[in-house]
Amino acid sequence: MSTRAGPTGPARRRQILREAARLFAERGFHGVGVDEIGAAVGISGPAIYRHFAGKDAMLAELLVGISSRLRDGGIQRVRDCEARGLPPSAALDSLITGHIDFALDDRALITLHDRELGQLQEADRKQVRQLQRQYVELWVGVVRQVHPGLSERRARACVHAVFGLLNSTPHLSRPASLPDRRETADLLHRLARGAFAAG
Repeated sequence: MSTRAGPTGPARRRQILREAARLFAERGFHGVGVDEIGAAVGISGPAIYRHFAGKDAMLAELLVGISSRLRDGGIQRVRDCEARGLPPSAALDSLITGHIDFALDDRALITLHDRELGQLQEADRKQVRQLQRQYVELWVGVVRQVHPGLSERRARACVHAVFGLLNSTPHLSRPASLPDRRETADLLHRLARGAFAAG
């Protein structure tokens, strides 16, 4: 297969991961070969191995990467609000906004996590779970500042419920069935805040 000019280095890795996530989400981890991922980015299958050891390494980087990105982004959002002297409600709004951006822009990764987490090596799966627990606890702390009447257990249940709500976007029939992005984001934000208030 001939190759065509394209990104190199880190940009190429990001391109490969993006296409791998799309293909894994569409056809399942075992339904996609390295050659198909290579074709999607315009390189030969064997050329993929210059960037990744194989499909397992791609899946691990995708799922560990998004869990780390959500946790680190959430921590930064809360710190930014605290540094600006904003109330906990602003931090909660910022967390919700950040997760909504993920839910609308990384739908393939949500599908991938739901279906393929079990394909990870045990160490990678444990790392994903640890990152996710830390992300949940970050939310729980902020939610309890905004709604001090909530017990820790109830706040955690509310956080998981809100994640289920926000992560529901891949279950729509196709991206075109979504309303305008801003309208969708506003709706999800109102529903999330309403869910916490109802807790």
